[in-house]
Amino acid sequence: MNRTLYGNLIFELSKKGRKGYSLPQDYDRTHSTDELPAALRRSTAARLPECDELTVVRHYTNLSHNNFGVNDGFYPLGSCTMKYNPVINEEIAAMKAFAGLHPLQPAETCQGALEVYYNLQQSLAELAGLSEFTLNPCAGAHGELTGLMVIRAYHESRKDDARTKVLIPDSAHGTNPASAAVCGLEVVEVRSLADGTVDVGHLRELLAEIGPEVAAMMMTNPNTLGIFEPRVLEITKMVHEAGGLMYYDGANLNALLGECRPGDMGFDVMHINLHKTFSTPHGGGGPGSGPVGVRKGLEQFLPTPRVVMDNPDETSAPVFTIDFGKVSPSGDERGAATSLGSVGSFFGNFGVMLKAYAYILTLGHEHVKEVGPLATLNANYIKERLRDDYLLPIEGLCKHECVFDGLADKSTGVTTMDVAKRLLDYGYHAPTIYFPLLFHESLMIEPTENESKETIDAFIDVMHKIAEEAKSDPELVKTAPHNTPIGRVDDVLAAKHPVTTFWAAERDKASE
Repeated sequence: MNRTLYGNLIFELSKKGRKGYSLPQDYDRTHSTDELPAALRRSTAARLPECDELTVVRHYTNLSHNNFGVNDGFYPLGSCTMKYNPVINEEIAAMKAFAGLHPLQPAETCQGALEVYYNLQQSLAELAGLSEFTLNPCAGAHGELTGLMVIRAYHESRKDDARTKVLIPDSAHGTNPASAAVCGLEVVEVRSLADGTVDVGHLRELLAEIGPEVAAMMMTNPNTLGIFEPRVLEITKMVHEAGGLMYYDGANLNALLGECRPGDMGFDVMHINLHKTFSTPHGGGGPGSGPVGVRKGLEQFLPTPRVVMDNPDETSAPVFTIDFGKVSPSGDERGAATSLGSVGSFFGNFGVMLKAYAYILTLGHEHVKEVGPLATLNANYIKERLRDDYLLPIEGLCKHECVFDGLADKSTGVTTMDVAKRLLDYGYHAPTIYFPLLFHESLMIEPTENESKETIDAFIDVMHKIAEEAKSDPELVKTAPHNTPIGRVDDVLAAKHPVTTFWAAERDKASE
């Protein structure tokens, strides 16, 4: 495809006086009924590009071809679960009956949508082994913050104000300590063992030292290395005996889906990334959804509004209503088991919820049990096929993702970044690199359960080929990518001196 012309910015394609529209000669825009008040109008004309319609259409169509998503090819982004989003889910979410709803319309006029909302709450509770969910949080980190607020409200309701510390393993997602800090809690790091699992001995020491101050421990299981924590029941018991609660980061729930449940492991509060585990998928800047679930006894602390079923009597049709709850009192009047109040506008990202509910119904009880095992099978297949060319820092069974520490042969000078860039030339999105931080050159690969053996084999073949190129022609890999519209950019320069507009770039050129 010729991208010489249409690889330019739309402003560069602009020609003064060229238009892609025409209006009747007698059209008088000064008497338009939609005329803006003078105070809201620009004093000078906007510097908009002037192009014909065909140029505009070709320009943006060609730009769209530069995007990469799971519909284009293999997207093995570790820790983020870039799984396939079935088209039917998008069609359901776009249905006028759903998309045309307004969050302020009376409950009796949107019973179908409220029923979907309620049923999704119930489905997530069953899949997680917990009592109740709120769907309000709009992303995973938002869910983390909400879950920690629930934990803090629980301790405050018991007037246990000393519990201000959160235990977090050193292998955790970066959002965990960030969410704890935003919630006003202090982070205490728990060390990992050489095999990537939690150092239970260190945890025991910390609990002996600061047990009465521990509000909760946050964990991801499988952890960020894709390793299942074998002593999870011992860990949850230790924290509970110290008076703390257990928080489950649902980022890696895809590995366990249908196999085991966080609630059965002893977790009290968790968030689920609907945009990872249940369709959407993750990425592109949103929208997301981070529902938060709690075990029995903590339901009253969840934020509102929540959708409830008024008459679950099987002899009559159910009626779904909106529960705004009772917000916690202010001042010193504490001890009441009441809601946090609202954590966002209205009911959260309803379109994401529709896709998640459609995904769950499509799989059903039978096929949802295949998600975790298939994701685990695919990840272990990749791990075993690549271990000769890429350094495997941790032996043994992984779950949904595997982590390498760069190329096994370090003598070539080819880094994880180089491998990731070279993958682009072969039409693959790179895996997550340089995370987790436990290894210097982490290369984290998550194939999900959707990919066929043929797709995975083709990816493995390319990874082997890049390893061979690193030996035979290292400069070819170090200077990649070669086949993309934009080559390797100077990330440091872009961060320190960003050029955010076309006009700023033109000004900089003129000054040179």
